[in-house]
Amino acid sequence: MPNLKAIYISVGMLAGLVLLGCGDQQRASAKADLAQTVVRPIDTKALGLQNLVSFDLYVDRQTVHAAFVATLSSGKQPYIAYLHSEDGGLHWSPPAVLSEQFPQPVEAKIGNDIQIAAAGDKLLIVWQTTGELPGMGPLLAIHSNDAGKTWQQGAKPTGSDADQSHHELLADQEGRFHAVWLDDRDENGYQGLRYARSSDVGNSWELAQTIDDSSCSCCWNRMLLRADGKLNTLYRDMKPRDMALAQSADGGASWQRLSTVGEFNWIFDGCPHNGGGLTVAGDGSLHSLVWTGADNQVGLYHMQSADGGKSWAPLQRIGETGAFHADIAFGAGRLVAVWDALGPEGSKVFVSESADSGGHWSAAKPLSLSGGSATFPRIVATSTGLLAMWLEQTPAGKQWSAAVLQ
Repeated sequence: MPNLKAIYISVGMLAGLVLLGCGDQQRASAKADLAQTVVRPIDTKALGLQNLVSFDLYVDRQTVHAAFVATLSSGKQPYIAYLHSEDGGLHWSPPAVLSEQFPQPVEAKIGNDIQIAAAGDKLLIVWQTTGELPGMGPLLAIHSNDAGKTWQQGAKPTGSDADQSHHELLADQEGRFHAVWLDDRDENGYQGLRYARSSDVGNSWELAQTIDDSSCSCCWNRMLLRADGKLNTLYRDMKPRDMALAQSADGGASWQRLSTVGEFNWIFDGCPHNGGGLTVAGDGSLHSLVWTGADNQVGLYHMQSADGGKSWAPLQRIGETGAFHADIAFGAGRLVAVWDALGPEGSKVFVSESADSGGHWSAAKPLSLSGGSATFPRIVATSTGLLAMWLEQTPAGKQWSAAVLQ
């Protein structure tokens, strides 16, 4: 894979890092074409952590912000923390524990993740709490006005205690925070895609409205802000179960369903638990990664739009048939896609790049280290390159792993 170098980081809980040389010959030889340096964390038992169950990343200016949820070895209340990196993911701050100040039960899990967004020193984190039934509950918002030094509880984006899930956050150039999520408030028997905006870092919410009153109920949503100020949300529709793009040209005051992103006409009475990826390239074109289970088309596809999301073409299969959860980002002059795929040795995370705005893609290369099941990759563009992160099963439990791509 030309021009793509990876520095591997096994983050664990990112409490500290120990730099290793090239002594690990087995891993180094397996990744000789990509790996520059292997980095491993200190023993996570020092923090009493066992499994990482949910995470999110957000890049604002020079800073990569992250929030995560983990289980404690003691089996007590889940551990929720915030941390940040000023060098594209090579080094991280110690985790700032949030669960001690906000001890509400947590329903966050991979695919229905804790979410974070940032605008300068203003940070907003939202996660799903436990309601009357396990796995369901209202959203909780907390915010910081001093770059994460102190935190306060804000208002619920939904304005109610009804069950919500699969939320997504984004901050715009004016420091306003935008949120989308799923709930069934319309009582039509379906989940719907909802929206609200906050101009005071989550202390209050405005413009609450329904974007689509019938959407798939178990797939994550992705938001994107274009340079022209248009807000975009990629979500899975109801009938058919294809992905759709909704767009707002007035800062969230009104929304319209703009297009179907991959017209597979997939009729499915269920949920694939799989959202999509959305990014904008240097030439202004929109790019998506979507998965479908449609007959004779099962797989992961890349599509691009040169008209702001009104139409999408061409369909390009990414990875083999088993490619499933995926994400995409544009950075360092190229598009980079990451995804997981189940094989005979378990699930692995793969990467591919395109230097011509999606016209051609390089052969897929594994990112995750061998010997563990790796799933649910995310990728973001940073000030120094790109950062991919995912969950990886190890003998010590489910850990957070990453690759810094330069």
